[in-house]
Amino acid sequence: MLFDAREGGQVRFLNGQVFKERMKNLFLLRHARAVSSSDGLRDFDRCLSDQGRQQAERVGKYLKEQNIGLDLVLSSTGLRARETTELVLTAAECISEVRYDQRMYEASRQQLLEVVTEIEEDKNQVLLVGHNPGLEELLQRLTGRFESMETGTLAKIAFGASEWAEAAAAKGDLNWLFKPQISR
Repeated sequence: MLFDAREGGQVRFLNGQVFKERMKNLFLLRHARAVSSSDGLRDFDRCLSDQGRQQAERVGKYLKEQNIGLDLVLSSTGLRARETTELVLTAAECISEVRYDQRMYEASRQQLLEVVTEIEEDKNQVLLVGHNPGLEELLQRLTGRFESMETGTLAKIAFGASEWAEAAAAKGDLNWLFKPQISR
């Protein structure tokens, strides 16, 4: 499932498929670990724990190591998702357009699909930062595979489509999952 070569603006996957460079790549990131809700905070206002900050920084470093640039980042407005977004982009040393979308907080799979279909066509590498169960359900809907998305998990889904509406209606390939290892 991982690519083995870049040739003339194409990506060749180990399964033999070749996609044009204009293919769409959707990265799903579940927010990093947050403090407990037992601290008297509203769920929306929960911030990242120390481990969560480490997770987010590790995800950002992974993006940098993989030389992944992002055209757009769409994030939930929940505090833990916003903090995850900021830490990931800083660690990745990535400059990208960032939009915080209220619809992504506690979003269902269908609500997340609507967000995806509204992405402009010139955005080919897009990161969604959100919450479960919506992200796990979206991953399953888009790939046909169930994968657990613990806090800080990053997934890459590739679509052989030139439009996001087409990608959202199609089945994508789950290229990889990255689950950051952190010290306790």
